Amino acid sequence: MSTGNNNRRPFRVILGLLLVVALIVALVVYGPGLLRSLREGENLLPWPAECTVQTAEGEVGLSRDEAKLATTAVALGARGTETPDTSGIDDAVLQRLAEGSPEDAGPSLICRGAAASNLLEEQMTASGLTPRAEQVRAAMAEVFGELPLGGFTPGGFDYGHGEDSTHYDGRAIDVFFRPVTEENRRAGWRLAHWLIAHADELHIQYVIFDDRIWSAHSFRGQWRDYRAPEPANEILRHLDHVHVDVLGGGPE
Repeated sequence: MSTGNNNRRPFRVILGLLLVVALIVALVVYGPGLLRSLREGENLLPWPAECTVQTAEGEVGLSRDEAKLATTAVALGARGTETPDTSGIDDAVLQRLAEGSPEDAGPSLICRGAAASNLLEEQMTASGLTPRAEQVRAAMAEVFGELPLGGFTPGGFDYGHGEDSTHYDGRAIDVFFRPVTEENRRAGWRLAHWLIAHADELHIQYVIFDDRIWSAHSFRGQWRDYRAPEPANEILRHLDHVHVDVLGGGPE
């Protein structure tokens, strides 16, 4: 009687169990993002780089660290301050992030969503922002300098924003680029790109600007058209300001 097959059965059973566990873990981690992306009509294949820049020569994939470095260097360069070493990043990427498309200002960078699921719920501080939103404000100031901000106030808002707005929770900041000009649009996109590149470490949930929205819940992290409740209203369309909000934590 041959015992070879019998000896291999426990190994096959263990291997099968490990594969099932790995599949369950993958579904738990990536499943929600995949489902959201499918509902939003995203093409999930091929597997994307963490971030991608659309240049004149075509798409260039970046790691998240490269995207953080590139967008920070571009922001500091626009202020005329010292920039970090970007010698490892394609010049075409830096040029596109700095100047935008020559045809029309708009999104050139996409970064995959990375919404953390284990964050604690935070309460509004005296400034009218939660600690996570305060972290975003401080990080923007460090890189972009003094910016015209709004969307929060000590004690918080109880009117003036849409229903269920994250402004009421102190989780949202508006950064104004007024008036609506081509130059200000390009400056707004430099900030918007920087925000999505740093979304994982700053726990950013949504960035809205110039009729577009980015979501940390999106598996591909692509910019989608933003449907404003009043299409003729440039404020509600976020043409004159970048809206950024952070994850709330706790039960979502």
